[in-house]
Amino acid sequence: MKIPDYIERPFYLDRVMPYARKNIIKILVGQRRVGKSYILFQLMDKLSVLDPEVQQIYINKELHEFANIRNAEDLLAYIAARRRPDSRLSLFIDELQDIDRFEVALRSLQAEGDVDIYGTGSNARLLSGELATYLSGRYIEIKVYGLTYGEFLTFHRLEKGSESLQTYLKFGGLPYLIHLPLKDTVIFDYLRNVTDAILLKDIVSRYDIRNVAFLQRLARFLADNVGSLVTARKISTYLKAQKIKISNNLVIAYLSYLSNALLVLPARRFDIVGKKIFEIGEKYYFEDLGIRHALVGFRTTDINKILENIIFTHLKTAGYDVTIGQIGKREIDFICEKNGEFLYIQAAYMIPDDKVREREFGNLLAIPDNYPKKVVSMDAVTGGSYKGIEHIHLEDFLLTL
Repeated sequence: MKIPDYIERPFYLDRVMPYARKNIIKILVGQRRVGKSYILFQLMDKLSVLDPEVQQIYINKELHEFANIRNAEDLLAYIAARRRPDSRLSLFIDELQDIDRFEVALRSLQAEGDVDIYGTGSNARLLSGELATYLSGRYIEIKVYGLTYGEFLTFHRLEKGSESLQTYLKFGGLPYLIHLPLKDTVIFDYLRNVTDAILLKDIVSRYDIRNVAFLQRLARFLADNVGSLVTARKISTYLKAQKIKISNNLVIAYLSYLSNALLVLPARRFDIVGKKIFEIGEKYYFEDLGIRHALVGFRTTDINKILENIIFTHLKTAGYDVTIGQIGKREIDFICEKNGEFLYIQAAYMIPDDKVREREFGNLLAIPDNYPKKVVSMDAVTGGSYKGIEHIHLEDFLLTL
């Protein structure tokens, strides 16, 4: 196949290549339309240079020409009919979850020892539970997110600055936006279509959802309550006020569906002193801010929610495990852990006076360890530190990864 033009995303290439040409299945997992297919194309180009004699087969389950590949047997038959004898093979499959029992086929191909396998999926539970056990030790999962701010500048050929930052915060980081004029009506129409595709194809069809209206209402509720603690009881109470009766168990199930489709990303709370996860109450952030705004509108009054959301997704992209910190009655916006090292982040739109400064920096000062701590804000003047805690502007923070 002819590979379409693309803009390179070296961050992901660097994450995949250590496993390339090795007998381990590489799976890229991410929300619909974050650019997983184009990362596959990037890998195909890279590998064709490194191993020009290796045959490549590409399958995209979103294209009609591959509609007949419905299950593991169909997949194996398709590959067998096209595979060159006595040749190593690199196999690339887009949207693995649309092939029934795909794991059976992948394990069979992997057992042959001369098939280099890459795949993508749009479900956070693609390789969980029994499936992970079935492929245990045979795969690596790599999370793919929308464009970082730095990638956004590259894709749109923009210079850093307040106008570019505002555009990013407003429209989000889906790569396809480079093909559209950056106008509200155009962008948000596109983002609403993407949202509908996620809700209807990745959730309604996959889980045989009947109460579609409630699913849509729940998505809007989460969009309106970004950065707030959410419980099934709180949502049920909210719905009862609107004379809608939904059980707590159904709310929990629908929340898991939205999370599995990677529309929203949950963040659990962590007791810093007691070193334990709270069982009740999570915060939810949107994988893409533009989609969040497509659901409830872009409002400048929501700037604190927007700030928290973009910091959270940036930290997730950087590979951190992120929780919400609790230390007594103080809340730490983000506890970030990676490879046993910690980073603490406090988000504040502006720090206009000493009272706010004492609150935001004071929360971090209450943490009894010496790991790095930062306050991220949008103040015109940042830089330096306060009692050893770094104060950094949002734009500068988003350009570090």
